[in-house]
Amino acid sequence: MSAQIPVNTSGQTPVAKPTHPVVRFFRKVVLFFVLLSVLVLTGIYLYFNYTYSEGSRAGMLMKFSSKGYVFKTYEGELNLGGINPLPGNTIANNIWKFSVKDDSIGNLLKSKEGQMLRLHYKEKVRNMPWQGDTKFFVDGVDVVK
Repeated sequence: MSAQIPVNTSGQTPVAKPTHPVVRFFRKVVLFFVLLSVLVLTGIYLYFNYTYSEGSRAGMLMKFSSKGYVFKTYEGELNLGGINPLPGNTIANNIWKFSVKDDSIGNLLKSKEGQMLRLHYKEKVRNMPWQGDTKFFVDGVDVVK
């Protein structure tokens, strides 16, 4: 025996069964929170990837290492030269700390430790914990002769 399909002979379109008001309310609430989450995550992404400033600094690469437990980052220190704030005092070194995200730049800097370099960097407003210890991210290296 085959199942019979009801046929609409009145010529009118069938009316859909209305959803319960509570179901409609919760659909709107879920949609609101999904849209809010997307906006918040987009804002966080833009905030942490905004480049506040960029430039270059030259000096001698004093220290360069790979740090971290799960997320390995490259961290370095560049000696920008001595500063003598007051006459008759000793010279204090000006050390600039930076981070590197790119493995190819990290491997290049490992081989250039102790040399005079010009490092191109971008300064971020904030950094995520897995990106590095500083807000300065080096993205280019030139050897100074």
